[in-house]
Amino acid sequence: MRVDYSPASVDPGFFYHLLTAVVVPRPIAWVSTLSPDGRTANLAPHSFFTVSSARPPVVQFTSVGRKDSLRNVEDTGEFVVNFAPEPLLAQINATATDFPRHEGEFDAVGIEREPSLRLKPPRVAASPVALECTLHSTLRLGDSRVVFGQVVHAAVREDVLVDGRPDITLLRPLARLGGNEWSTIGKVRKAARIPYREPAAG
Repeated sequence: MRVDYSPASVDPGFFYHLLTAVVVPRPIAWVSTLSPDGRTANLAPHSFFTVSSARPPVVQFTSVGRKDSLRNVEDTGEFVVNFAPEPLLAQINATATDFPRHEGEFDAVGIEREPSLRLKPPRVAASPVALECTLHSTLRLGDSRVVFGQVVHAAVREDVLVDGRPDITLLRPLARLGGNEWSTIGKVRKAARIPYREPAAG
């Protein structure tokens, strides 16, 4: 037996929590941006995040409502997706606080920054991976806006590489679940893709 919910007949807030509880785990884009005047460095986690395209390399995150990350990206055309690892959970969670726009999370939370190679927004120094992105486009969907960013540079720390590729056990990614829940990678399983083979001719 199932319980049925219609988005048209329940509170939008309820359906938001339903979606975030069942679309799990969700990777986290820890997005750093810079205000147009260059004075305030914003940093915020966004868990509606994924890869949009590999050729060209494009990633996307969704701003639910008009948050500082979105405003800064629209104004400057630049942002950095910093990888969200397990050891930085407390700092990542703290940057989700709704600080005033003039108060940057790097300074408010005490997060060390480092300069980006291609862009003006800083990177999180302790994050093992940074994807520097220029704004490709945005798409408005209801009360949210999807931000597409073309990756113009990727910086990966050497100590998370094995045979030249990022290793999941060294990256230790965090993911968002429902409510106030977070998850780590847990047990990693491997299963090779099974290629389709045409039946042998007659």
